[in-house]
Amino acid sequence: MMHNIEAVIFDLDGTLVDSMWIWKQIDIDYLGKRGIELPDDLQKIIEGMSFTETAHYFKERFKLEDSIDEIKDEWMEMTRDYYENKIPLKEGVYPFLMMLKNKGIKIGVGTSNAKELAEAVLRKNNIIDFFDTIRTSCEVKKGKPHPDIFLKVAEDLEVEPDKCLVFEDTYAGVLAGKRAGMKVFAVADETSYLYKEDITSLADQYLEGFEEIA
Repeated sequence: MMHNIEAVIFDLDGTLVDSMWIWKQIDIDYLGKRGIELPDDLQKIIEGMSFTETAHYFKERFKLEDSIDEIKDEWMEMTRDYYENKIPLKEGVYPFLMMLKNKGIKIGVGTSNAKELAEAVLRKNNIIDFFDTIRTSCEVKKGKPHPDIFLKVAEDLEVEPDKCLVFEDTYAGVLAGKRAGMKVFAVADETSYLYKEDITSLADQYLEGFEEIA
């Protein structure tokens, strides 16, 4: 699995931590406060978008009066307690990170989430020190499925893309990794099971969980 791999790059939500379900509920609650029912297609459309890109999409689609910063700030307030106190690691994550560290492999995070929330949940679960760099899609030109975020993490780690292995749970994320020229392993998550066939067809390998390799 690790042949010719010098760096491993992880997505965060749905890959390292069990948090994807929270965001659907946040969307339901956020739109519900404004008398808007959650559209069936929303989660698939915004999959992989950065925090800022998603705020722009909401503002335009739902004709919101709030500014982009106000939208993002409200989402932060709605999710902060979850990320600081309640979101657990996915099974097998900690021993797998230990294995990578013991092998001297560089480790990074490339997430569509806000940096404050990403750092909070990694710190809460006592794994933040494993990572040599943590990057968000707000720090690059375009979010997933574009490759920008993974290329930025590889640049930070000073490792060529073809020597990087990405772990992702969504189709947009897997596509971003492949577009970056990296090897990509998909990790099962309940929120992405509907698209398992598409994800499996694109990824180099599909895992039900890290315990399969840890």
